[in-house]
Amino acid sequence: MRSVLITGTSSGIGQETAVVLAKRGWHVFATMRDPSKRGRLDQALREARVQRGVEIEQLDVASGASIEAATETILSRTGNRLDGVVHNAGVAAAGVLEDVPEAELRRVMDTNFFGVLALTRALLPTFRKQRRGRIVIVTSEAAFMGQPTNSVYCASKWALEGWAESIAYELEPFGIDVVLVEPGPYRTEIWNSTPRIQPPTSPYRAWVQQVFRAGDAHAASVARDPEEVALAIAAALEARRPRFRYPVGPFARLNHFLRGKVPSRLLRKVTTFYLGIPKKHH
Repeated sequence: MRSVLITGTSSGIGQETAVVLAKRGWHVFATMRDPSKRGRLDQALREARVQRGVEIEQLDVASGASIEAATETILSRTGNRLDGVVHNAGVAAAGVLEDVPEAELRRVMDTNFFGVLALTRALLPTFRKQRRGRIVIVTSEAAFMGQPTNSVYCASKWALEGWAESIAYELEPFGIDVVLVEPGPYRTEIWNSTPRIQPPTSPYRAWVQQVFRAGDAHAASVARDPEEVALAIAAALEARRPRFRYPVGPFARLNHFLRGKVPSRLLRKVTTFYLGIPKKHH
């Protein structure tokens, strides 16, 4: 049975991916920072009539001790073999740079970027020894262009893309594939759980509030079913020769196409117009 470790499976894309892969016969190690939040995944598995093949483990990718404990437990159950890892866990902090506390900036980077590096580092000896393995990294359309009030999240995803392009050179000789899955807007819990930082005295406050309203309206009108992303992840894991990038959804494919073809200044003007963002702070 093929085995895979997935991070961030308590909801959204991670949850859907666990269900899709279990239905396809994978042995899924569904990890989450807080296993007490496993209720949605358990319900989704029942509704999909998945009765076996999924084990839920505690894993906080921002904690070295948690990574060590989880990987040791999981590998002990697979005979020290693993076919793939899906780096899906992610967080965000919404607001302008001056307003977002340093601790929030570091929290996002620790989870979205350094957590991916740390977990990959822990699994590489296994992948190297078996001379195969697939590292699937869920980034975002935010890896293609900046987004207002979302700078640290975008930065974390851009960082992942550059890192993935680089380590692909290192790992290819060992038969290890690196794959980027880049979703557009999907119905997940990340934005509902994201702190929206807008201090009452901030000179950006009115502008930020307008951006938040516009972003919510955009997501409500275009966000899609996260199962689409899960199916793309499954395709990336199961392909004999996977592509390096899988943009998922119309907005991600459009932004992927525009990146490098349209000047950044023009993209900002189009986004400002589309979202109705004020051009001046009041």
